[in-house]
Amino acid sequence: MARVVVVGSANMDMVVRASRIPRPGETIVGSQFVMVPGGKGANQAVAAARLGAHVTFVARVGNDLFGDHNLEGYQREGIDCRFIVRDEESPSGVALIAVDADGQNAIVVAPGANMRLTPEDVERAEEEIARADVVLAQLEVPIPTVTRTAELAHKHGKRMILNPAPAPRQPLPAELLRNVDILTPNETEAQSICNAPAYASPESLGQALRALGVPVVIITLGGEGVLLQSDSGAQRMPAYPVQAIDTTAAGDAFAGALAVALAEGKSVESAVQFAQRVASLSVTRLGAQPSLPYRAEVDDFSSEG
Repeated sequence: MARVVVVGSANMDMVVRASRIPRPGETIVGSQFVMVPGGKGANQAVAAARLGAHVTFVARVGNDLFGDHNLEGYQREGIDCRFIVRDEESPSGVALIAVDADGQNAIVVAPGANMRLTPEDVERAEEEIARADVVLAQLEVPIPTVTRTAELAHKHGKRMILNPAPAPRQPLPAELLRNVDILTPNETEAQSICNAPAYASPESLGQALRALGVPVVIITLGGEGVLLQSDSGAQRMPAYPVQAIDTTAAGDAFAGALAVALAEGKSVESAVQFAQRVASLSVTRLGAQPSLPYRAEVDDFSSEG
């Protein structure tokens, strides 16, 4: 069985559907409301578990009702929760999400306990990192914690995937990037990391990110698919056509699926194609973790395609 360690955030998502995203200072009437577990780390952990991997999740949640609810959910998914810390001083993270009629979203996050995840928390899971096939992290926890995760992955010869989301507000440390094997930003995140203008092409962004020392860069382009940039050059890979309802967890579905496919020994190109199918399925459903498909659904989607 493929083994994946995910280090990252855990939130409770509060999602409201509306005809459009409100402008600053504006109040509009929404429609459907749902409250579901989220957070990029947790979403990616659940995505990987539903696709058949053995997943260990390293995170922090508050000692509160949201933390209780999230932990129960991870356990139902079969995720190894031994390295999830219950924080006595900070509440669980919360995300407020507005979703418009086209499935686009606007999100505000109160990180809570996520920002108290420490390098020492990751070190306690070093044995699991040593046993993993792939290690996966994001940027909703402190950068020193992500940096230590990458160091341990490199120490044990494990493939390290960094999903640099949300877009970093300061340059990523060189000591982090040199231990990352695969970087998976969207265009906005790529622009932020490179300090590039909005008009920069995905190809130029990929080249700039590779120049920072990352061997493989996969820039997700929404409905336009992805750009894969590696030693073999730049390759555009189109998206699968679907009717998007909610794009909230599409990037997380992609990252979790990519980790699983690589852990199973697929080539990077095949892993990207698999991850695109998973992400395409996720945007046809409302919510973050509820939208993440199971392996049988992905296999059916593949055969239909």
